[in-house]
Amino acid sequence: MESLTTNTDVRLTVTRCFRTLKSSTDSSDIITALRTLHSYLDEGPDSTATSAERAEFRRAHYSSALQLLVSNIQADWLHQLTAAQRAELWDGLFLAGPPEQALLVLMDAIGELRPTSNLDHVVSITEKFLQRGRLAELLWSYCLEAAPSDSQQLRETLLGRISALPDITANKLQLNNRALFRPQQYYPLLATEMLTALEHTCQALRAGTDCNLTFVAQTLGKVCIQGHGGSVLAVMAPRLSACTRSDMVWQRVCWKLLENVPQRWMETVLTGLVQAVSGPDALGRIIGNLVVTNKKAQFVITHKLLLLQYKYETRVLRIILGYLAADRDRRPLLIQVLRSVSQAWANSSAVKHTPLEQQLYVSKALLLSVSLYTDRLNPSLSELLQCMLGGMQTHLDSNVVRIRHMGMVIGEYLSSRMDINGTKLKFEYDQDEETRELLSLLAPGACDEPESIYKSARLTFYHSSDDELTPYDMSGDQEISKASPPRYLRDCLEILISSEDPVRVELALKAAESLVRKNSFAAREISVQMSKVLLHMDDKYNINGFLYLRQATMVALTVTDCIPVAHYLTTEFYSLNYSLRQRLDILEVLALAAQELSKPVTEKKAASISSATTAESTPYLGDNPVHWQQVVEKRIQSKTKRLTKVLPATPNRYAPNICLIHDTFLLAAQMGCALLDFVWAVRYHADQYVRGVLFAVCSVFLSMPSQNLLVDISDQLFETRSWLADVAEGDPDADCRSLAVQSLVLLDKSLKKQLQDPQAPTVET
Repeated sequence: MESLTTNTDVRLTVTRCFRTLKSSTDSSDIITALRTLHSYLDEGPDSTATSAERAEFRRAHYSSALQLLVSNIQADWLHQLTAAQRAELWDGLFLAGPPEQALLVLMDAIGELRPTSNLDHVVSITEKFLQRGRLAELLWSYCLEAAPSDSQQLRETLLGRISALPDITANKLQLNNRALFRPQQYYPLLATEMLTALEHTCQALRAGTDCNLTFVAQTLGKVCIQGHGGSVLAVMAPRLSACTRSDMVWQRVCWKLLENVPQRWMETVLTGLVQAVSGPDALGRIIGNLVVTNKKAQFVITHKLLLLQYKYETRVLRIILGYLAADRDRRPLLIQVLRSVSQAWANSSAVKHTPLEQQLYVSKALLLSVSLYTDRLNPSLSELLQCMLGGMQTHLDSNVVRIRHMGMVIGEYLSSRMDINGTKLKFEYDQDEETRELLSLLAPGACDEPESIYKSARLTFYHSSDDELTPYDMSGDQEISKASPPRYLRDCLEILISSEDPVRVELALKAAESLVRKNSFAAREISVQMSKVLLHMDDKYNINGFLYLRQATMVALTVTDCIPVAHYLTTEFYSLNYSLRQRLDILEVLALAAQELSKPVTEKKAASISSATTAESTPYLGDNPVHWQQVVEKRIQSKTKRLTKVLPATPNRYAPNICLIHDTFLLAAQMGCALLDFVWAVRYHADQYVRGVLFAVCSVFLSMPSQNLLVDISDQLFETRSWLADVAEGDPDADCRSLAVQSLVLLDKSLKKQLQDPQAPTVET
């Protein structure tokens, strides 16, 4: 009953204040109303409101009060206030209440207000909001919640506003954007505010207060997935590394922070973190054994950063592998990495077809993995030894000097780690930058096993238990598939033909187009066969984007090997036992391929070949002496500036493949005849929706060459024209009349063109 009375009193008081702000013109009444609203935010001993009243105002009325202020920002009474009164009473309401509500109202106001002084006023308040540490207060307020008190939609909106504040303000303010809102300043500030919230969390845990790091973790993940992880983690990683060096509470807070990062953002957070930390020990202190307990983290650390990507520096490899070797619970993963890296390094097909940069990256990973493996590589690991020795032989058999050098360096080191009759290999090779870099990985101290920093298997908070910081719910997670996309086109074709594994089929279908375009020679060998497989392929595994993926690959095959594939498709079009979907696929593939072939080649590779050919064909000037006046004239011309620009010539891929368009036109003529026969059967149907097939007539007249109209459908042309005239004049449906008129216009235009110029060149000529 007391709570109900309190709520009623607060609501009535706030309603009176709102009515005054909306309608009153007396400045003293306005000031009194603003001070009354402020009293619900003051928490000092002089506050006239009780704690229950303040809580009710913050919960139910604070956002409405701010929205009312923004909606009345042009009111006369606001401009009658002095600068001091405006800063205290108007601005102060935005800077004293619940920060999450204030930030949402401010960001909405920035988006809605027009570029005026009122917008500048709101922007200034937002700037003060950031400068006064209100973001840290916002994050800390969520840390104190045992369970979410707001809706999931509101929380997602707030995360979006925090992570994209620079984008929102830049889109609205453009050249007038404030320096603090720019990414270079905002995201380091946000990182500092997150560190402040984590510091408060550590202090609260020592005092026995439970905390929740879910919202801070979501903020970190959201910022990283939007591409600003480098700026944020460059500030956070050094501080977290220093704080966790000797403080077990800080370590546990960091572990819980990473555990609560949503799975969809885990990869970007870990990728940024391994690049920002100073070493494997720092990474271990910050993320603990996350790689053991979290499947997504394990996939990123042990597979993706080592085998699927090769853009990172050697320092990142040292940090990742050193981290795996630093703890007893993580060392089994180091053995797993050693096996997978050995298999990748020894793959003969990969040695022949993957970029040299990736092979060098994998070679570094292999050397570091072997050096961090404390036990000697003894014959009991027969499978691993056989794989490494086979890979060494594959590298030595390569005709690429750089690959042979990699095999020699790694072969020498592997033999030194194996107990095989005391035999050690020694090769003769000239050292270059790459071999020196590989050898530097083996320098003393470079690959020593890092000292473990963990004193016990489990660490707990003072005055608290593990249950009070609930880990992120992983009940809905799915196990990461071990299948990998095919690297070669024939493997891709084999999977599409024979595999029953939905994951492998999907990966093959997604990789097919790029494989076709990367290796035109291999594509030409199997172009017709692969087109046949794709044309007859059904979406029996419900693959996302199946039709697009299949079509894109067929277009790539047609462009790469135009004549055989186009001939196959046009031949199959009128074959039996094809569905309408397949026939439409054939037409769409032919049309898209023709469009692509008609576009100029703009790739840098083609430009470089063209320039090289031009350079080779240009004769040396000394071989063809010219008169001195001609030399002077050429120099003058070369120094003269002209306004026109000569575009470089590009190869014409369209002309050699004109048969594709020829076949397409023949298809169009045959389809046009068949389509008119179908329309003729339903031309007088009672349902206007059925009579709407008139659009098909328009398509026929648009698609068929004009000479084919007179040759192929001359018998039907007169009756068709009469029927269209009747529909245009008397059909009760307006759409049908409009389509009939359009069809008549197209028909008359096409016939007029052909009759006026009967000798016009046709496709056959």
